Amino acid sequence: MLLPASEVRYKSGDSEYRYRPDSELFYLTGWEEGGTVAVLRSHGATDRFVLFVPERDEKLERWMGPRLDPAEVKERFGADAVFPMAEFRQRGPALLADGDRIHYRLGASPVCDGVVRDALRAGRGRRARKGAGAYVVVDPGAVLDGMRVRKDAAEVARLREAARISVAAFREALGCVRAGAGEWEVEAALEGGFRRRGAGGPAFATIVAAGANACTLHYTANSARIGADDLVLMDAGAEFDYYAADITRTVPAGRLEGARQQAYEVVRGAHRAALAACGPGATLEDVHGAASRVIGEGLVGMGAVGGGVHEVLESGAHRAFFPHQTSHWLGLDTHDAGAYRQALGPVRLEPGMAFTVEPGLYFPPGSCERVPELEGTGIRIEDDVVITEHGADVLTGGLPVDLGELGPLVGAAL
Repeated sequence: MLLPASEVRYKSGDSEYRYRPDSELFYLTGWEEGGTVAVLRSHGATDRFVLFVPERDEKLERWMGPRLDPAEVKERFGADAVFPMAEFRQRGPALLADGDRIHYRLGASPVCDGVVRDALRAGRGRRARKGAGAYVVVDPGAVLDGMRVRKDAAEVARLREAARISVAAFREALGCVRAGAGEWEVEAALEGGFRRRGAGGPAFATIVAAGANACTLHYTANSARIGADDLVLMDAGAEFDYYAADITRTVPAGRLEGARQQAYEVVRGAHRAALAACGPGATLEDVHGAASRVIGEGLVGMGAVGGGVHEVLESGAHRAFFPHQTSHWLGLDTHDAGAYRQALGPVRLEPGMAFTVEPGLYFPPGSCERVPELEGTGIRIEDDVVITEHGADVLTGGLPVDLGELGPLVGAAL
């Protein structure tokens, strides 16, 4: 397996974005810096874990900070061998050529692409004469995705801390939600709350969407002012030791009544039903189905769609207002690695699997002639869940969903 570090990315000129390590490389090695390649080999008596690292450079380190020398790297990370990155083109093909398969994501690194091509050429000749040699390139996810989708105790502890930090920051930031405030002010309160509590920062681009902005699922401009009586959708999460939390709450900046209040209660009911469907042996399709049934019933009950509930769900009419899935895996990446469905059917939930539960309803302007009061409204409620031996643990359950409980936290009276 060949795993290159994430590239350093630049905003402009020589101004770098904050570095974030490659999730797969970090998962297997703990390595957090750029300019590195790891080689993991299942064959051979020696050099089964090899790191290629940047050479020490006194001038560069004055700007970017000190680097470990190869001996320190070997001791700290448990590598069998550590070589300068400058030697990778020379040494890499021989390290890769003996195995039948090279697990590598083509296009991840131009240098690694070249080494893989060289290894395949060497492996072809070796296979013809010795009966063994590299001839297949396989995505590392074929091995790693199944591992990453089941979190061990240390990973769950990191997810739990990311959730704790996120809940506390949300509680604080809700106090900024009021008519006239900028979406950016709430964003700043959230992200400042993450950092103050020890998080590395936001796990993804924070969403603070007031009014019709909440109908755009990945709205991140956060540039509008909150209007009187707007519903404000806040979707954010802290990253702790590279593990992500992901929470959404939708709260009113003023009054909430009529059809919009009904819509909120429908989403709340879908959220409750989805959480109840979580447990060992269930599937995320079960979770989505539970949420969808409540959403369908609610849309029919509000008059937003015509026909019976069964007809609505069979035709998919509810998807005009609930266009996304209820869940995604959660871990080192906000949308974490792991299959949702395999050849034999949907993946069954097992202890250690972590994911979100996030039903929603969205009524963009011009989308709901039957109930025009709903237009310009977007509502989503999201929590983070980890499966246990006997059920499911809602990691973010410390943040209320009921508007009566959220009321004292919001900067405007409900």
